[in-house]
Amino acid sequence: MTDVPGIWVGHYTDTAAASGTTVVICADGAVGGVDVRGAAPGTRETDLLAPENLVEKVQAVCLSGGSVYGLAAADGVVRHLESRAIGFQIDDIHVAPIVPAAVLFDLGRGLEFRPPVDSSWGELACRSAGPGPVKTGCVGAGTGAMSGGIKGGVGSASLVLDMGIIVAALVVVNSLGSTVDPATGTFWEARLESGKEFAGRIRPRVVLPATPTGTTGENTTLAVVATDAVLTKPQAKKIAMMAHDGMARAIRPAHTMFDGDIVYCLATAKQPLPEKSSLFTAPVAQTINELGHAAADCLARAIIRGILDAQSSYGLTAYRDLKHV
Repeated sequence: MTDVPGIWVGHYTDTAAASGTTVVICADGAVGGVDVRGAAPGTRETDLLAPENLVEKVQAVCLSGGSVYGLAAADGVVRHLESRAIGFQIDDIHVAPIVPAAVLFDLGRGLEFRPPVDSSWGELACRSAGPGPVKTGCVGAGTGAMSGGIKGGVGSASLVLDMGIIVAALVVVNSLGSTVDPATGTFWEARLESGKEFAGRIRPRVVLPATPTGTTGENTTLAVVATDAVLTKPQAKKIAMMAHDGMARAIRPAHTMFDGDIVYCLATAKQPLPEKSSLFTAPVAQTINELGHAAADCLARAIIRGILDAQSSYGLTAYRDLKHV
């Protein structure tokens, strides 16, 4: 994710609580879009990102464990940014940081049923944020994550298109559906590996545990895709929509009645969109197609990374420790 200039990522991890918070910060602001596909979302400020609404840019996205209680973490992100004069300019002195947020269900996986999440989690995640390599696996919002009956986690991936534009994805995988095809024992989207990013860690055919039956609201995959392209809010919305295709390919089933699946899109506006000849009136339509397709592929790869990098914990077996045949 931090391959996109201007994007920082930070985590706060509470291992005892089996929960945590992850923030994606864009201090200079980024045009935002969002698409909610799951039927059990827990969110804050998503309506603000609708193309017809006023505010164009956001300064951060907060992803947290703790289910409905986890939305409190966003308060800490807002206060952290406000103290640094980062936000929507209200007047010559005051700003209002715009921080959309979403939460996932990880209740009952730590020492106590409800993790002690509050605004300090968001503040601490911001303090740890930086432009360096993103920590993945059982960190931040992915600390207590579960995916298809095995250990979930945080993953990230990026891609530089031939046109020079960068696309990246960060995801917290806590899905009802599985990332592994039970017929083949390997990842649905293993074919998308870029270079050696999976580092030979895709094992021979693994044996999956029993498929979870699912309980309302006990899952959710949360994702942020980002690009350095110049986008409008409708274009950011469209790329968020297309990125969901990567989630649906990499996790099956996705967008269920028990998941609150969400994809945010952030555009830092560093590179203009190349215009390409087209039969349509919008000369950048083909470029948007390419960005959306790249976002979907990056998200699918990030999902696999989140599973590969997770470690067995909280009574959940990680992919790396599954039996194989």
